[in-house]
Amino acid sequence: MMRGRRLGSAELSVYVVLDPDLCAGRGLVETALAAARGGATMIQLRDKADAARRRASAFALRAALAGSGALFVVNDDAALAAEVGADGLHVGQDDMAPAQARALIGPQMLLGLSVETEAAARAADPALVDHVGAGPVFATPTKPDHRPPVGFDGLARLVAASRTPAVAIGGLNARHAPDAARAGCAGLAVVSAVCAAPDPEAAARALAEAWCAARRQAGRASA
Repeated sequence: MMRGRRLGSAELSVYVVLDPDLCAGRGLVETALAAARGGATMIQLRDKADAARRRASAFALRAALAGSGALFVVNDDAALAAEVGADGLHVGQDDMAPAQARALIGPQMLLGLSVETEAAARAADPALVDHVGAGPVFATPTKPDHRPPVGFDGLARLVAASRTPAVAIGGLNARHAPDAARAGCAGLAVVSAVCAAPDPEAAARALAEAWCAARRQAGRASA
């Protein structure tokens, strides 16, 4: 299956997932722009509660993030991702099959997939899926229905099983960057660490700096 991917390989190092409730005080757009200024490379809208709000938010975020350097991703809603011209779609194991998602979004949009088991990580087909979100590393209240946390040892097993780049997710913040880098991840995905921060720009910058330092350290260790 040949796919002339418009975006090529995405920079996954600082992946911010927007939670409408956590961002309510500041607003999704302002939080996203602050995160982008701080160095966020991917910004995902995750709103499963309100379709009308999700659609309005997606169009506002798409317009605001144009030219920011951060890619915009829609969670779960393939039709909306295509309608708004998002850079990517992210689906979970219970949302829709990757083949169905790829058929709906076409060959050029990035597709991410949540994986919580080694079997799911191995099954992520790189002909369809560009990267996986691996975890949860720790328990997190932002997704109360998640599977049991895997910890960093389990994260390393998920990464090793995956044929695509993996982003660590689940209760993470900047101090976890070294462990995620050692596990072989391509980046950190966070929700509360940015959305609930007093200063989302500073929080994203701290994540970006911690990730760069962790990757350098991991590179020296493997040399």
